[in-house]
Amino acid sequence: MADKTLKWEVVELGIPEGCNIILGQSHFIKTVEDLYEVLVTSSPALEFGLAFCEASGPCLVRKDGNADDLVEIAVANALKLSAGHAFVILMRNGFPISVLNAIKQVQEVCRVFAATANPLQVLVFQSGQGRGIAGVVDGFPPKGVESEGDVEDRKKLLRDIIGYKR
Repeated sequence: MADKTLKWEVVELGIPEGCNIILGQSHFIKTVEDLYEVLVTSSPALEFGLAFCEASGPCLVRKDGNADDLVEIAVANALKLSAGHAFVILMRNGFPISVLNAIKQVQEVCRVFAATANPLQVLVFQSGQGRGIAGVVDGFPPKGVESEGDVEDRKKLLRDIIGYKR
């Protein structure tokens, strides 16, 4: 009879300054090639690294990207997670909003847990069979409700600084 006890762990993922991370789950080794294609064709300025935890066969961490430092950190994050079919994407010079829908449309992608530049903690559980992701803690809790000045600041950030909704 298989061991049915669970062990829980909070795994903090490394996100370099000026980068964003996307954490998701997929189901097939082809994920690496398909995610690479989505990312490399999204913007000529985008730098990225990705890693994927294979959950059958040789059970390797598969990797790719166009920035060696980000590939290395994505692999380190994947190894910390060691959760079946989890993928980690680190990106620089771009934002998840530009690639998230395309990533969700990749046939192998089952879900996206987070897309953020905030500190990211992942709640991982381990059973007798392996490890899985239960959820994430993305950033920090609210400190209040925005005021009229905060609304103006938010709109200025979106329109004038980031360039959305001109």
